[in-house]
Amino acid sequence: MNVDTIKNGLVIDHIRAGCGWRIFQWLGLDKAPFTAALIMNVPSRKTGKKDIIKVDNIIDIDFSVLGFIDPNICVNIIKDETIVRKINMELPTRVQNVFHCKNPRCITATEHYVPSTFLLVDKEKGLYRCEYCDALYIAGEGGNPVETRT
Repeated sequence: MNVDTIKNGLVIDHIRAGCGWRIFQWLGLDKAPFTAALIMNVPSRKTGKKDIIKVDNIIDIDFSVLGFIDPNICVNIIKDETIVRKINMELPTRVQNVFHCKNPRCITATEHYVPSTFLLVDKEKGLYRCEYCDALYIAGEGGNPVETRT
């Protein structure tokens, strides 16, 4: 397989294997007018397999969302075919409108103008708490929160 060198753009590396497509779509790269490549199940010494996204364009990314989806992601910014900056993701302390609270009694379920907001309460476990109803969720699984209790 041959994927050309990025002249000016981004390489999103160390994506958990199988999560690349979700990020690719979230970034709107499936409809982009510029070159973008999703490479899946690439061999990795650290994790066995990983996904990589190459974008031949500088695009605006909400790094907190990438960190929520997978805190192991690394974004390389490329200029003139050279990496000029590496950005390592981490779990954000607060995420807003990334996913919705599944508690039917939460104000965000009935009042659609209220943003779904979650606060990081346990970095080791990736545990987030709904700002309004205190429901707990675990980050990861490609951005799909897993409800732990309400």
